[in-house]
Amino acid sequence: MTLTTITPGPHRIRSLIAGCAVAFAVLAGGGAPLHAQSVAVLVNGEPITNYDIEQRTKLNALTTHKQMPRKEVIDQLIEEKVKIKEGKKYGVDPASSDIEQSYSAMSSRMRISADQLTKSLESQGVRSDTLKARLKAEMVWTSLVRGRFKESLQVGEKEVAAAAGGDQSQTEAFEYQMQPIILIVPKGAAPAAIESRKKEADALREHIQSCEAANSYFKSMQNAAIRDVVTRTSADLPGPLRELLDKTPIGHLTAPEITKQGVEMVALCGRKPTAVDTPKKREIREKMYTEKYEKKSKDYLQEIRKAAMIEYR
Repeated sequence: MTLTTITPGPHRIRSLIAGCAVAFAVLAGGGAPLHAQSVAVLVNGEPITNYDIEQRTKLNALTTHKQMPRKEVIDQLIEEKVKIKEGKKYGVDPASSDIEQSYSAMSSRMRISADQLTKSLESQGVRSDTLKARLKAEMVWTSLVRGRFKESLQVGEKEVAAAAGGDQSQTEAFEYQMQPIILIVPKGAAPAAIESRKKEADALREHIQSCEAANSYFKSMQNAAIRDVVTRTSADLPGPLRELLDKTPIGHLTAPEITKQGVEMVALCGRKPTAVDTPKKREIREKMYTEKYEKKSKDYLQEIRKAAMIEYR
């Protein structure tokens, strides 16, 4: 009798591999029923089980407070599979310690420990591994897109200027050199005493026209103090103070302001353009970067998903 060796076809091989993977998952999971571990989808030979779908559905409901349709959950899991595979192709494969660190960081933002987060998830019927799997996919994809498309994601100065509509007041940044000045008013002083010091400050503004003069005058003045020069950029200062400094001539004092310490002013010692972003430029740049990232991410994901072998069971 001649024995004939039968070689299983590709479909059969994938099914056998999936079956082994599921059997291992059952043994390793130690608690999930066999029917819940049946394969729903194969993605490049890797199984997505009904249990995976059930777990992700619960997690999504917990985080979004909405019930996501089964098809959307499956799509989400498929996309994560192809993202992780693409990451491995380029050497982007976070270690378990990296995922645990991300998990702990999330719990810290929630002001609880990692163990407390795990227990909170389990009380809702969600395994911590379900959340960690999602975190891993996010880590891989962010690193992959930013790494592979770094140059095309950059936002140039011309793009920012065009988005600002040519409004230079919103995109020009300056570096300011300032010396804070205080005319000290004792705590609990009468309103008349405070007003008197304010009038004194107004009078001084007429006479002081350089930081050298301000230093000479205030360092010898009783009940007054002038601090060392500090340097700040437009991005470091609140809007009202920036506007005040932009209207103040170099060497002059800003209008007096009554504070807890007394009457305060600022001697403007220097103002020069700088390449540092203004708050408006930073906002525009971040928005444009996000838009570029989201478009590139979407296009890239569509490309690798089309190339993936996806088999619904």
